[in-house]
Amino acid sequence: MLILHDILEKLKNEFAQSSKGQERGIWFVYTIVAIIVPFASSRTSNILRCLKTVFGFSGISRKKFYTFMASPRIPWQRLWPTLWKLIPLPTTGGRLMLALDDSINAKTGKKIFACDKVFDHAAKQNQSRYPWAQNIVAVGLLKMIKGRWACLPLSYRFYLLKKTIERMNRDSNGPEVTFKSKLAMAVDMIGEIAAVFPRKRIVIITDSWFGNGGLWKPLKKQLGIWVDMISRLRSNSTIFELPPPPTGRQGRPRKYGRKLGNAAALAVRFKSLAKEYIVNLYGRNRNIVAYERVVMLKTIRCAVKVVWVYRKTQWVALYSTDLSLSAEQIIEYYGARWKIEALFKELKNDIGSADTQSRHPQAVSNHLHFCMLATTVAWIYASRVEKTPSRRHAVGGRRHFAFSDVRRSVTKAAMDKDFGRLFPVPRKSVFNSLVDVLLRMAA
Repeated sequence: MLILHDILEKLKNEFAQSSKGQERGIWFVYTIVAIIVPFASSRTSNILRCLKTVFGFSGISRKKFYTFMASPRIPWQRLWPTLWKLIPLPTTGGRLMLALDDSINAKTGKKIFACDKVFDHAAKQNQSRYPWAQNIVAVGLLKMIKGRWACLPLSYRFYLLKKTIERMNRDSNGPEVTFKSKLAMAVDMIGEIAAVFPRKRIVIITDSWFGNGGLWKPLKKQLGIWVDMISRLRSNSTIFELPPPPTGRQGRPRKYGRKLGNAAALAVRFKSLAKEYIVNLYGRNRNIVAYERVVMLKTIRCAVKVVWVYRKTQWVALYSTDLSLSAEQIIEYYGARWKIEALFKELKNDIGSADTQSRHPQAVSNHLHFCMLATTVAWIYASRVEKTPSRRHAVGGRRHFAFSDVRRSVTKAAMDKDFGRLFPVPRKSVFNSLVDVLLRMAA
């Protein structure tokens, strides 16, 4: 309980030291806890119901709480850096492991902020290829917590097509909105995180869509030697040998060596040279057959270490700009990238961020901020407690705890009788017996 109080108290202190600011701070703390508590999905109406039923906010009106949830006075620009600094031991092997990806939130209503016709590459046969949805670019911290990898959300941006922003600027009388690509948004978010962790090596782990020169070149220009990238190599990517040593002749020295071929052709050539490694992948140690080699890539114009990983009938090529990483580390870190996909599931299904019915731009942005920040608070709590959360629902082949077990652990701490004394609730009423029922329902 004291660990949860310590985390939330530092966040509460970022609000203005006035009567209104202190009131917003208390509401903010209990809103974060209400989102984590497995009461219902995190719609604004459900959060208000949880505050009244579970925590005893008897005098709060619907209009006043909805105004708070859409308030432009919540200091997100200070809250997020404060939360980043609260993450215990954020580095892995002396590096910040940042996962980068995008996701969509499908919607059904009209005039919802940041909604557009978005291409869904993962759509099923019975689903639309272009759903009406919000496109979210997110950055998360990959961290080992109690023996398992987890992804802690750190920042996000809503992405809209250029033609949509041009139409919005043409039809709106408000301030003009500037278009930014997904890669430019990712560079901005990573730069903000790097400013909070100065002189820390950062490794960006992403898929082949983001892992190209459009992301690498501006990041390298902004952060220099403090940034590296691990990504997947496309099968048609051309690979070159390292440049030969200078010969002393006149003219510019060669930047690339002899052309070796594309990744697919080299995968066939190097298969007989592959070795077996033991890698901690997807929650357990596995035997992986792989071959590594340092080569040159023209797409990002630098030397990289490429690791071809062979399965029974398929292969995948991974590359790292950090040449000091071993093949085992590159495979493990890229395998941990899948946790950002698990993060999107936790946000949309477990926390319930996809169920929000907000439409106003500030309300939509605030709601996603609340959901992401609550998720990070839960993972920080799990990493700081001594006892590993116990897995409630056994699943074959899975030994580690789930995010629902973390939420249950936070719920028990929030229901402690001393928690209400440390964060006094305005006009608090007596807890009813429903609290005990909710604790048994917590998953």
